[in-house]
Amino acid sequence: MSIEIACRTDPGRVRDHNEDNLANDNQLGLVVLADGMGGYQAGEIASKMAVDIIVGELNKCLKTLSRDKRDPHRTYHSATVLLEQAVIKANQCIYECAEQQSHYHGMGTTVVAALFHHHFISIAHVGDSRLYRIRGHELTQLTKDHSVRQELIDCGFYTPEQARHSPNKNLVTRALGVGQKVMVDIQEHIILASDIYLLCSDGLNDMLEDYEIQKIILNHSDCLERAAEKLVAAANSKGGDDNISVMLVRPSAVLPSRPTLWQRLLNWWR
Repeated sequence: MSIEIACRTDPGRVRDHNEDNLANDNQLGLVVLADGMGGYQAGEIASKMAVDIIVGELNKCLKTLSRDKRDPHRTYHSATVLLEQAVIKANQCIYECAEQQSHYHGMGTTVVAALFHHHFISIAHVGDSRLYRIRGHELTQLTKDHSVRQELIDCGFYTPEQARHSPNKNLVTRALGVGQKVMVDIQEHIILASDIYLLCSDGLNDMLEDYEIQKIILNHSDCLERAAEKLVAAANSKGGDDNISVMLVRPSAVLPSRPTLWQRLLNWWR
């Protein structure tokens, strides 16, 4: 699949350094965003390790994998499982690094990664970095935050609007590197040719409402580079309280999935 990618990252107006890291591989159709946490620049180390390990692991595995082959006995496509395993590998490496080097103890990172196939997208995420999709004129958040704020919304303690101002809004309940094991959320979605996908750290969506994000992307949908610049500028204009990172992805060609034998027989009889 051919994809168009635009990336921007900015320290924001308050932080003195940037602990976000981004990576992409156009040949693989892979994009990864990580938002680090921890003192002594440990967050920056954790997020850098996450994106490098995930890209490296998938580079080793995916080039020999048939992307249109699905095991009928599996819930997910093999490529989605490999993406999940790469995130788990990143967790293991970050945790071991923190255990071995005392000044990195307690470091961790969120991560959201997307892999674009012929006709669908595989998503893996841990933490509160998000993935959105714009289809037509509708913005949809495809990932669900692993955060105290989200849990309070789920149990009805806050409405989503009230939760934006919660003192707990930046407390994550899952992250890479903070434990030996991590639960990774994975999912798959069919791609349409008009789709635009946004990966972002919470420095964007904490500053901007979803409708503001939607409006900026739609107003500049003809140029993703410009849209990414505008998103970062808008978050900074609202205060820029945290590092701000965005990745915009547009599939430029969507290939249909290979029909099954049953589908081919039905087509022949029509």
